[in-house]
Amino acid sequence: MVSVRFLGPIKEESLKLDIANLKDLQAILHEKAQIKPWLAMSAVAINGVLVEDANTPLKAGDEVVILPPVCGG
Repeated sequence: MVSVRFLGPIKEESLKLDIANLKDLQAILHEKAQIKPWLAMSAVAINGVLVEDANTPLKAGDEVVILPPVCGG
């Protein structure tokens, strides 16, 4: 299972999913109305490394973190 966490203003509980790559995750998250608006503007990290390729493979034990943009001052 792959662990998926959401940071910042994305108010969603962590998920455990049996998925093969980020494309599979995107398909699942696009079905969730409260997450969908954040997907286009958020970065994605796998095990602490930022990734952009939707075909990036995932394996059991991986942690995916959805990182929305943040502002600070």
